[in-house]
Amino acid sequence: MAGIKRKSIPANKPGIGKAAIKTRTEGVLSKKRKLTPQPGRPAAGSKSLVKAADDIGDDGGVDVTLSDEEAARFGPSAHERGEAETDSDPIVESDTTEQSGDDDGVSWPSDDDEYDDEVVQPPSTVVQDQGIEAKVFKVTVDEEDRIPKGSSSVSDRIAVDKTQPNIANSSRESHAKQKALAQERKAVKPNADSIARTKKLWERLRRKSHVPRDERKQLVAELFGIITGHIKDFVLKHDSVRVVQTALKYANIDQRKMIASELKGEYRHLAESRYAKFLIGKLLVHSDKDVRDMIVPEFYGHVRRMMKHSEASWILDDIYRGVATPTQKAMLLREWYGAEFALFKVKDTADVAADLAFIMAKQPEKRKSVMHALHDLINQCIQKKTTGFTMLHDAMLQYYLNVQQGSTEATEFLELLKGDEEGDLLKNLAFTKSGSRIVCLALAYSNAKDRKLIIRTYKDTIQALAYDIHGHQVLLAAYDVIDDTVLLAKSIFSELVGKDHSSDTSQQNLLAATNHLSGRVPLLYPFTGGVKALLSHDDRKVLTEVHAIRATTSKKDPEVRRKELVHFLSPPLLLLIEKNAQRLIPSNLGCYFMTEVLLNCVGDRKPALSAIANLALRNAEADNGRHSSDFARLLKCLVQGGRYNQKTKTLDRPDPPLGFHDMLYPNIQARAVDWAVSGNSFVILAMYEANDFSFNDELGTVLRKGKRQVVEAAEAGNRGSQLILQKLK
Repeated sequence: MAGIKRKSIPANKPGIGKAAIKTRTEGVLSKKRKLTPQPGRPAAGSKSLVKAADDIGDDGGVDVTLSDEEAARFGPSAHERGEAETDSDPIVESDTTEQSGDDDGVSWPSDDDEYDDEVVQPPSTVVQDQGIEAKVFKVTVDEEDRIPKGSSSVSDRIAVDKTQPNIANSSRESHAKQKALAQERKAVKPNADSIARTKKLWERLRRKSHVPRDERKQLVAELFGIITGHIKDFVLKHDSVRVVQTALKYANIDQRKMIASELKGEYRHLAESRYAKFLIGKLLVHSDKDVRDMIVPEFYGHVRRMMKHSEASWILDDIYRGVATPTQKAMLLREWYGAEFALFKVKDTADVAADLAFIMAKQPEKRKSVMHALHDLINQCIQKKTTGFTMLHDAMLQYYLNVQQGSTEATEFLELLKGDEEGDLLKNLAFTKSGSRIVCLALAYSNAKDRKLIIRTYKDTIQALAYDIHGHQVLLAAYDVIDDTVLLAKSIFSELVGKDHSSDTSQQNLLAATNHLSGRVPLLYPFTGGVKALLSHDDRKVLTEVHAIRATTSKKDPEVRRKELVHFLSPPLLLLIEKNAQRLIPSNLGCYFMTEVLLNCVGDRKPALSAIANLALRNAEADNGRHSSDFARLLKCLVQGGRYNQKTKTLDRPDPPLGFHDMLYPNIQARAVDWAVSGNSFVILAMYEANDFSFNDELGTVLRKGKRQVVEAAEAGNRGSQLILQKLK
């Protein structure tokens, strides 16, 4: 059966709501909806509802051809039934929302008031969709008196719209009216004239390089004349508070104290303000200890509430971390232990302590309530994703140090650390002093599975940890407690030294790390162990604590673990020395790095040693026969073949021997006497004393020929020349 040609559907009526048409599915008639071609896509419903724009009939409608199946679904048209056609708006009947369960949130107009509020603009665009041109009409809602109620036809409505003023001019007029209204509203507010004038002054003052000093003094004087006595009226608004901050910036100490005194008693409320909290930071940065001691005590008794506040928590933590004294820090941190510590003030603040172990030792009956209150506030901060606060990390450390390992409290705390799916908590902890200690202890106490989970959290963060003064402690603790060294190599070394060791990027990153005080530590620690020359006091303190725990939680022998790590690190570091020896020599950190790697690495050292030997003569000639003391010390150590051990009074030599003296001597043979009487004299002395030196006799002959020069240098006070002279006798 051929498709049925239906009566055309007018295209000049706008669609109402989100859907242009909703077909009936169960044969129940419902409210009216209109069919309108939608820009960029066919009308909703059957794919065949809109076939071509050239089907638009004379009456402005669109001829829609339905398939046999669709014709059966929709039933015969009014024309086919022989019914009289009317000029009313054509509709497609649909199910009621009660029957179909589909409600798109649109309130449909009744037949009486339909289109009373609408103005139909002439066609503005033509949309191409699968070869179909569809005219799109723009509908706007305007005042009721602009549209005659009787103008129901499209032509009448378009004619009415043509009489309206230009849309662009109307928009500009509307904006001008809105702006004028806003100015009127500002003018009736308190201190409107003062705020307006101060903003003009601020606009000039903030351009520091464009304002002469004398003019700036005049502007500041005028500004203080306006705001003095009215500071509180300015600080709670986003625009005027900037004026006060600028006044603080250019004020003298007396003016700053005046502002601080005028705001006394309001600092807790200012800290909770989205804008005024920055004023507190300005006051603390630009003022002295008197202002600090005026501001910080106002937060006593309100710490728990402020830490839960989205604005106050940030400024409170900045004060705690940056400007508070140790006593003030203790007073703030104690309030984490419960409401009792916030309500009852300490009479003598000089002896106040925030050490939780000390507090519970004096009052053991309060342990349960204190630990519960502390855990509750810690958990709230973590759940709110505010995990970067230093005060939070200090509180977490106090909690973890006072739980019994293996207890439910310890297990729950570890789950709290691991429970952060994004890993923000562990990452933030690693970059503070207390936080890094927490992570190190967690690694030490955890089992192999939890250690693996913790270390994988730091993926793509390893280099940042290595360069941080606290973050590198986490890497050192991982070296000392994780038995799976293959996991360490994949998780840490792949980022630390790069996957492609020979690439320029990897070489540049390694070169930068070797000359960084913190960045070099994770690279050298497996080679040197806990030597004082490499580790700081805080590093050694944390690692000593980790080593004590490791004895009961790790299975692998520490020396075996260290050698396995050296095996992974040796190839990239030897390649670095071979390619970049010239760039490592000028700095003392670079020379120390090469010494430790060459003395303790495994693998083929010869390419790296040859690179240093070839540079020795070239650098000496460029420096008139002298090297820097650091490079001379490096050469001496390599010529000796080991480092001198103060405890055993012997040289700790690597196996196999370096044999560096045999590589170096052919390069300096012609300048041996010059080296013996200069800052390199100890290099010649170490070479002459070496038992396995292949050119010992030849060197002795050369030195005897230049004995007169050696004597002169010895008499001049060269200690190395004096010792060489003794050997020649």
